[in-house]
Amino acid sequence: MEVRMDLSRIVIQDTSDQQIIFLRERGGTREFPIVIGDSEACAIDRRLKGYKRARPMTHDLMADLIEALHGELEKIVINDLKNHTFFAKLVLRSRGEIIEVDSRPSDAIALGVASDTPVFVSEHVLREVCRSQ
Repeated sequence: MEVRMDLSRIVIQDTSDQQIIFLRERGGTREFPIVIGDSEACAIDRRLKGYKRARPMTHDLMADLIEALHGELEKIVINDLKNHTFFAKLVLRSRGEIIEVDSRPSDAIALGVASDTPVFVSEHVLREVCRSQ
């Protein structure tokens, strides 16, 4: 089972190279942090705010590639947690076919946030991360 989540906040700290995003259960109370890198945090923040650069950045390029190949990012699923590391997958649709691509959650969210792609977390991951808080 997958639970719909929303990006509730981004914490960007100038004094650290590790940033934090928080995902919150849509219509619920469960929330948890994911530690991410500087570049992914900046990409998420930039894409949320709709800032465009003169040339495409990595996540813009990925979005452009998906579109050029007649694909659509249907959803992001954070589907596993191993040794304090989250795993995710991009679920794409292209010409009627579903394609799943392994991804870091931070890259998946940076890619999907500009197009308001839904984010889901597997129930077992949500139970584990909320239990450990």
